[in-house]
Amino acid sequence: MHAFDILGDPVRRRILELIGEAERSSGDVVEVIQREFGITQAAVSQHLRVLRENGFAFVRPSGTRRIYSLDVRPLQEVDLWLDQFRRFWGQRLEALATEIARGKRNKID
Repeated sequence: MHAFDILGDPVRRRILELIGEAERSSGDVVEVIQREFGITQAAVSQHLRVLRENGFAFVRPSGTRRIYSLDVRPLQEVDLWLDQFRRFWGQRLEALATEIARGKRNKID
């Protein structure tokens, strides 16, 4: 599966955010994802499996629990690929920063 196929799913992106903040048990991930997306435990487990099998997540046993953490290597590869396109939005971000600063100045005046 291609990295963008993995990242294209909002549930998987949210799981990556969660395990990127801190290691989490699968139960903790399921609890948050069920609350936010209303999907079953089995569906969350499937997303965790996809992340694990495609190198986005590490898992380690801790007693009866499975602890997930983020593997940043695939994200670094995505970042490297995106680097070739940053030139397209760099100027726009600078222009936005200028407009924001101008707006703040006008607000003070």
